[in-house]
Amino acid sequence: MAAQLQGDWLELATASGSTIRVLKAAHPRARRLRLTVTPKGARVSYPNGTHPSQVSAFLRSHADWLEKKLDELNLIVKPLPPLRVGHATEFPLRGETALLDWAEGPYPRVESFDGGLVLVIPRPHTRALPVARGLLASHFEAQMRRDVSRWMAAYVPQLGLAPTSLRIRPMKSLWGSLDTRDRINLDLALALAPPAALRYVLAHELCHLKVRSHAPRFWALVATLFPNWREQRDWLRVNGATLKAELDRLVADVAD
Repeated sequence: MAAQLQGDWLELATASGSTIRVLKAAHPRARRLRLTVTPKGARVSYPNGTHPSQVSAFLRSHADWLEKKLDELNLIVKPLPPLRVGHATEFPLRGETALLDWAEGPYPRVESFDGGLVLVIPRPHTRALPVARGLLASHFEAQMRRDVSRWMAAYVPQLGLAPTSLRIRPMKSLWGSLDTRDRINLDLALALAPPAALRYVLAHELCHLKVRSHAPRFWALVATLFPNWREQRDWLRVNGATLKAELDRLVADVAD
């Protein structure tokens, strides 16, 4: 099993072909390496000054236990079939299982039908895959913007505040963020989730315009905008890893 460090995350490739993503964090009071698993995912904490190779070795030595625990919580991402030109495949879209099919046409486009999407790609197919990925990314973003604009029309008057801009892109670990300039970022993978999950993340980030922390009054504010936020947060915790993996196979290498 191989481990690879990436930013604040470590990716552990298992013998079964799965990939485990572990949040890594130095802790000033830690005396030893510690591995924990919760519905939010896996986390390894370690004393300041610990060499990355020690962290990797520690995770590899606990890989079987980690895989078992994550599998119990449905957080293991099983290998997904690669996106192949001309080969239909199933994928999640707005929380439902959809079919992605292919067709030939005079110009590249995405067509919706009851039950899925069709990628129309002209010949020759020399760059069909990157073109298809770009089409899907644009389609997902457009759908999210339509949803978000509709919900923002109701939420902004309630809050009395509005973000300065909205950016939608693939995000490695987060579902959304609000930066110091009041710009909201949303993960493109939310296009694959049920609309209610996207709505929860939007409400969450909008509430940070008033409360920058996750103090009790923040969650009280979220509840005023989106009363069933706990249900959607829990859905994302259980299904989030798979959702992000699905987006990666569909739009990998598309510049954000």
